Amino acid sequence: MIIDMWFRMRALLRRKSVETELEDELRFHLEQQVEKYVQGGMSREEARRRARLEFGGIELAKEGCRDARGVRFLETLVQDVRYGLRMLSKSPGFTAVAVFTLALGVGANTAIFQLLDAVRLRNLPVPNPQQLAAVRIVGGNRGMGINQDYGDLTRPLWEEIRDKQQAFSGIFAWSANQRYVGRGSEMRHFNGLWVSRDFFQVLGVRPFRGRLLLPGDEGPCPMSYGVASYSYWRRALGGRDPADGIRLIVDNFPVEIIGVTPPGFFGMAVGDSFDIALPFCMPPDGLRRDIFDVSVMGRLKPGWSMGRASADLDALSPGLFEATVPPGRDPHSTEMYKHFRLAAYPALRGVSSLGQTDYTSLWLLLGITGLVLLIACANLANLMLVRASVREREMAVRLALGAPRWRLIEQLLSEGVLLAGGGAILGIGLAGIFSRSLVVLVSTEENVSLLDQLRMDWRVLSFVAAVATLTCILFALAPALRSSGMQPGAVLKARNRGTTTDRSRFSLQRLMVVVQVSVSLVLLVAAVLFVRSFRNLVTLDPGMRERGITVAFLGYWQSPLPRERWADVQRELLEEVQSVPGVLSAATTTRVPLDGGSWEHGVRVGSQEDMSKFTWVSPDYFATMGIPVVKGRGFTKQDTPSSPRVAVVNQAFVRRFLGDRNPIGQTLLTSPEPDYPATTYEIVGIIPDTRHSDLRRETPPMTFAAAAQFPGQGPWCHVIIYSTVPPPTVMAAVKRRLAERHPDVVAEFGNFQKQILDGLVIERVMAMLSGFFGVLAATLAAIGLYGVISYIVAMRRNEIGIRMALGATRSSVVSLILRQTVLLLAVGVVIGVVFALVAARSADSLLYGLQANDPWAFFGASVLLAAVALVASFAPARRASCVDPVVALRYE
Repeated sequence: MIIDMWFRMRALLRRKSVETELEDELRFHLEQQVEKYVQGGMSREEARRRARLEFGGIELAKEGCRDARGVRFLETLVQDVRYGLRMLSKSPGFTAVAVFTLALGVGANTAIFQLLDAVRLRNLPVPNPQQLAAVRIVGGNRGMGINQDYGDLTRPLWEEIRDKQQAFSGIFAWSANQRYVGRGSEMRHFNGLWVSRDFFQVLGVRPFRGRLLLPGDEGPCPMSYGVASYSYWRRALGGRDPADGIRLIVDNFPVEIIGVTPPGFFGMAVGDSFDIALPFCMPPDGLRRDIFDVSVMGRLKPGWSMGRASADLDALSPGLFEATVPPGRDPHSTEMYKHFRLAAYPALRGVSSLGQTDYTSLWLLLGITGLVLLIACANLANLMLVRASVREREMAVRLALGAPRWRLIEQLLSEGVLLAGGGAILGIGLAGIFSRSLVVLVSTEENVSLLDQLRMDWRVLSFVAAVATLTCILFALAPALRSSGMQPGAVLKARNRGTTTDRSRFSLQRLMVVVQVSVSLVLLVAAVLFVRSFRNLVTLDPGMRERGITVAFLGYWQSPLPRERWADVQRELLEEVQSVPGVLSAATTTRVPLDGGSWEHGVRVGSQEDMSKFTWVSPDYFATMGIPVVKGRGFTKQDTPSSPRVAVVNQAFVRRFLGDRNPIGQTLLTSPEPDYPATTYEIVGIIPDTRHSDLRRETPPMTFAAAAQFPGQGPWCHVIIYSTVPPPTVMAAVKRRLAERHPDVVAEFGNFQKQILDGLVIERVMAMLSGFFGVLAATLAAIGLYGVISYIVAMRRNEIGIRMALGATRSSVVSLILRQTVLLLAVGVVIGVVFALVAARSADSLLYGLQANDPWAFFGASVLLAAVALVASFAPARRASCVDPVVALRYE
C-alpha cells in the first residue's frame, strides 16, 4: 500500500518525468515486438505495422496506464482548475465583480448565522453539556413575588431541592445581577454571578489562574472570596496573578480574587457574560421566600432521562412548596404557590435574555440575506450565460472533435467553483467585520456585547461551505448544462451572430430576471413594513415628556444610616438636585417609565379584583413628566407617612374597575405581600393613559401612590430631572453637586429619550438592515435587467435594423424593447406579491401599527421596483432605437 501511494504521489507531483518514463517504456515494448516479428521473417515495415495493430496505439496505451495509476481524477481536477484560472484571468473585471458580489452575500449570511450560532445553536463550553438539566416551575410562577433576571426559584426552595432530589449526580444554583465595586464616587458596577458551592465542580470548569470557588467558601455574608472572568481579569484587573493578591471592595466589603475562569467560559447566560463570580452567602436576617432570583441546574445521573427526572421532581413538589410558602400572602396566592410543580428541562445551551422576538428577528435577517444572495446568484448566472454564448463556437468545435459533454460541464463548472471558493474565502473575512458591526449596532449602554462569544466554529465553517456549494450550483450549473447541450452542427453552420441565438435561447435569462424581480419585491416589501413599523414606534406619543428628561439613580447604602433615615435622605437628595442651576423640576419614583420593568399588586375595588401596576412618586412627578391630572388632584407635601393613603390612577384603571362611576373618593384595597401589607388607598386624581414599561404594549391599569407613603423604602432612589439644558450638562452639574455634599452617594445618569430609543434597538436594526438589503436587491435586479435587455438588443441588432429599414420608427423600437421589460416585470411582481404575502406572516409579531398584508406597503414596493426596472431598461431600449440600419444589415 505504501509503495502504491508513493507511485501515485510521484505520478501527481512529477508528472513530466513520469510521462517521459511511460513513453520510453511503451516505445521499448513496441520495438521489442517489432524485433520479434523481424526475426520471424517479416520486413521491418510490416513488422512495425503488425506490432502497432496488436499494441492498439501508443496514445490508447498511455491512457490505460494513466488510469491504472489511480490519480486520473486529480490530474483532471488540476487541469480544470488551471483552465478555469486562465479563463477568469482573461476577464479580470468580471472576476472581481463576481467574487466581490458573492463575498458580500456569503459574508452577510455568515455574519447572521454566526450570531445565531452564538446565542442559539452553540452548547455551553463545559464537558458533556447534554447531561445538564434545568429545574423550573411548570408554566412559571405567574408573576408571584419579586422576579429577577434568570430567576426561576427562590433560595429557600433551592436548598430544599438540593437536599431532597434524587435525579442529579451534581446540582447547583446561580443568580446574576449588577452590583458595585469600589468606593464613593469611584464606584462602578459590574456583572455579578452568585453561585452555590458546587457550581464549578459540577460543570467541570478548570481554573485558568489560581483556584475556583469551593464548598468551604460559602458561608455567612459578606463574601470573602471571588473569581474573575478571563475578559474582566484582562480588562479591569490588568492580568495580574491572583497569587500576588487582588483585593476589591464589592458592595462596601473587601473581596479577594482567588482565581480566573478559562477564556471560553462566559457563565450560564448566553450574551450576558459575567465579570466576577461570588459564592452564595447567608444574610443576617435570613433568606426571603418571595424573591425568585436563582436558577437551578444539575447533571443527570447515568441512565436518567428528562422524563424520569421530571417525574421525580413532580413527586417532591408538594412537600417542597409546602415547606417554602412565602409569608404575608393572601389565601389565593398561597394556594396557588402550593400547587406549583417542578420539572426538568434541557439546559445544554444555558439560558438567554433574548426573547422569541429577538430569535425571530435573527432568523428573518438570515432569510433576507439569503434572498439577497439568491439575487446575486441570478445576476451572475446571467453573466455566465452571456459568457457561454460568446464561447458557443469553441464548445461546438470541441464537441465535434469528440469531447464528451461531461468534460465540458466539468470545465465550465470549474470557473463557478473558483468564483464560489473565492467569494467564500473573502466572505469569511467580511463576515467577521459584519458580525462585529451588527453586535455594536444592537449594543446599548444597558446590555453586554456579544463580541467575546463570537468565533468561527465548525458550524459556521460548515455553513460557509454549504452556502458556497449552493451558490456554485445556482449560478454555474445552468450555463454549463446549456453550453454542453448544444448541437455542434447548428452552431458551426451559423454565419452571423443572430442566427444561432434565436428567441428560445433567451428563455433562461428571462427566467433569471423574473426570479430577481420577484425576490427583490419580497425584500422591498419587508423593508417598507419594518421601516414603517419603526417609524410608528418612534413617532408614538407615550403620553409623557421625552425631551429634556434625565434619569438619575442615587444609591446611599455606603452611608451608615438606620432604615428610619432612608426616606429623609431621599428628600434631602431630591432637594439638592432641585437646587442645581438649570434644573426646572425633579421628582423621585420607584419605577422609571418605559425601562421594561414593572411592579404590580393585586387590587380590589368593590367587588372587582385584578392586578394593577404600582409606582410611588414624589409630588412634582406629574409636572416633571408633563402628565396632566385630568380630574381631582396630584400629590402634595401634605401626603405624609402619617396621613391617609391616597392614590392617583389612570383612565385604564377607571375603565377596568369603576366603569361609569365617579372615581374620585373611591377606595382600593391592595393584596398583602412581604413588606407590603394590605393597604386601603383613596383615589384623589385621574391621569390620562400613558405607556408604562414598553411602547409596544397597551396601557395597563396603573396606580400611583405618594413616595412618602412607600412601605418598601430602600437605600436608593430614582430621580427624574427636567431641564432645557442639554442632558450631559445637567448630568455633570448634578454629579458635581452630589460629590461635593454627599461623597458617599453612588450616582448614575441616563438620557430618558435615548433609553427609549435603546428599547427599540431590534426594530431599528430590522428597519436599517431590511432597508439596506431591499435597496441592494432592487439595484441588483435593475443591473440584471439592464444586462439582459442589453444582451437581447445586441443579439437582435440585425432584426432591429431590418425593422427600421422597413420603416419602423424609433419610438416603436423603444416600445418593442420596453414591452419585454413590462412583461418580465409583471410576471415577477405577481410572483413576488404571492411570496411576499406568505413571507410577511412570519414578521407579523415584529410589526407595530400595521398589518403584515398592508396594501400600501405592497403598492409602494411594486411602484418603486417598477420605476427602477423601467429606468434600467430605457437606456438599452434607446440605444436600440439609434441603430443604423445600414451598419446592422452589413453583418447579414
